[in-house]
Amino acid sequence: MRYIIIGAGAVGGTIGGLLSESGSEVVLVARGAHYAALRDGGLRIATPDGSRTLALPVADGPDAVELRPDDVLVLTVKTQDSVAALDAWGPRPVSGTGATAAEVLPLVCAQNGVESERLALRRFRQVYGMCVWLPATFLEPGSVAAAGSPLTGILHIGRCPSGTDSTARQISADLEKAPFEAPVVADVMRWKYAKLLSNLANSLQAACGLHGTDPAADAIMEQLLEQAEAEGHAVYAAAGIEAASADEQRRTRGDKITLLPVDGQPRGGGSSWQSLSRGTGTIEADYLNGEIALLGREYGVPTPVNAVLQRVANAFAREHRPAGSMPAAELAALVADETRH
Repeated sequence: MRYIIIGAGAVGGTIGGLLSESGSEVVLVARGAHYAALRDGGLRIATPDGSRTLALPVADGPDAVELRPDDVLVLTVKTQDSVAALDAWGPRPVSGTGATAAEVLPLVCAQNGVESERLALRRFRQVYGMCVWLPATFLEPGSVAAAGSPLTGILHIGRCPSGTDSTARQISADLEKAPFEAPVVADVMRWKYAKLLSNLANSLQAACGLHGTDPAADAIMEQLLEQAEAEGHAVYAAAGIEAASADEQRRTRGDKITLLPVDGQPRGGGSSWQSLSRGTGTIEADYLNGEIALLGREYGVPTPVNAVLQRVANAFAREHRPAGSMPAAELAALVADETRH
């Protein structure tokens, strides 16, 4: 198998780099300054074991890759960029098959949220979900870091909407040659819905900052997160959606992933924090907190905390406001006002 990593940022770069180190054939796909840095200087990947630079094939889009029948497309862009990526790669011809990528190639959605699988299934015949537990950071163009040890990450994989097959098992085997654990599961979306609940904190962190800097603010943020997760559980119950339990997740992770300093530096914020810090102008809140708000509207369940977090995170991205610049008390006041209405 050859892995085409579509969106070789923090998660994609780490997965692609470590797959390559363990012997798999990999092509990284990136844009702009990141593409130029990868092309000219390789991928610098930093882990608790040290830093190294990998010379990997790199492309700036589908026109630069001649697709093969043994390719696996791994979608690691943010969900708000999924449609553009799927529409660009799906119609591409696959050499020697007379068919397109959407018709014959497997596509793995290694992303937060649960929407990309639905988007992919509208276009691709073979779609796989991947639940990504992988603490990774985009440092600068051409450079990523992964802080997990002894495992870099745990990546559940399965057919979407359900099931397993030989392709999922081969992908898992390749990942487990690298420092990943990759369980093959028939209910991968159950794991992704569970991960979605933990990702509800992303917008909170992006708006109000990292936990541990102010005890009073921390208490407010903890209460808001509890409320956001309670809303998530309530809409799941109303919609009949099953998610892996917190105990099941703890048993799976155990002490396999401990966050350690990389290059002498502690890990910073999560993916939404990184989007704001990089000034990308977009954030994935519509597909995290917005997923809970959507389900709430569909099933008549109030979701004021998630609705506010979605709105605030989008405003931060749109207005290029600094990550962590909203006082937690101000956010709590917005939630209180939303609840009254």
